[in-house]
Amino acid sequence: MSSKTIIIRQTGTQFDAQEGQNILQAALENGIVYPYGCRQGRCGGCKTRLVQGQVDLLDYSRFALTEAQSARGLILACRAIPRSDVTLDWIGTDDVRGRVPLRQVEGTVVTLEALTHDIRRVRIRLADEQPLMFFAGQYADIKFGQAPARSYCMANRPGEAELEFHIRRVPGGVASAYVHTVLEPGERVTLELPKGTSYLREGHGGPMLCIAGGAGLAPIKSIVETALASGMSQAIHVYFGVREGRDLYGLEEFRALARDYPTLLFTPVVSGIPVAHCSRGLVTDIAGSEQADLRGWKVYVAGSPTLVDATIGMALKRGLKIQDLHAQIYVTP
Repeated sequence: MSSKTIIIRQTGTQFDAQEGQNILQAALENGIVYPYGCRQGRCGGCKTRLVQGQVDLLDYSRFALTEAQSARGLILACRAIPRSDVTLDWIGTDDVRGRVPLRQVEGTVVTLEALTHDIRRVRIRLADEQPLMFFAGQYADIKFGQAPARSYCMANRPGEAELEFHIRRVPGGVASAYVHTVLEPGERVTLELPKGTSYLREGHGGPMLCIAGGAGLAPIKSIVETALASGMSQAIHVYFGVREGRDLYGLEEFRALARDYPTLLFTPVVSGIPVAHCSRGLVTDIAGSEQADLRGWKVYVAGSPTLVDATIGMALKRGLKIQDLHAQIYVTP
């Protein structure tokens, strides 16, 4: 197979992309710490300037890359497959803090707990006694048993002795089936982390809107708890959307936080049969009806591609700048 050479002009970094690989895949496989978010062409986190060469662009959201930006030579690295050798420029980003070397570590499963009918809380203690530092909202690739490695977001605050993950059983998912039917406390696992750029921006002083769907509550929990513990005093509005009452979890934890921190508003939303003390409807519709102007906000969203797309559309219509939206898409079984 023929490969293409990719050069990042500012750093002089050079690496190869194999036939059919997108630029982001090639960068990550070569150990390049590249800015990105959703990896699905929806958030714009990997937006890059194409200085020289040609690429084919796979389908992407026009919210992530507008026609005007494309005309100025910008591309999405996660959607760009090189047709020739290419030279790139990274554009301005606030993701510098997240560019830290990956670590591969061993850990032991400490506890397992059913959070819903299809989500398990898994707590893992690392072999290294020192707490692992990461940025709230990031994720790890975890290998359970002989199942393929899969990506799961940390739900705990950075610096704690144990890592917490919320793992939903996905129909046909080999790794999630293993977690729900085979995994036992005491089992050893391998983790590669930290990963992802959809993490808390602690330097932001404006309000925060957090939208979670299902197990996407995990990174939102980490982001919110970290923001409050670090003294961030701005308004934080959290909307947690599910289909049915049986999909809800974490309500008491968030309601307890809201009692302790008046700046936090927590709204659970059910789209199906009404549930007491929960809003009814689509979570993005509820959030949008209550937040008319998002100029100056940060928006964090974690959940399905459909939820992320809906959040992007809702937020941009209310004045949010795309660089102020940070998305974690849940697509891996």
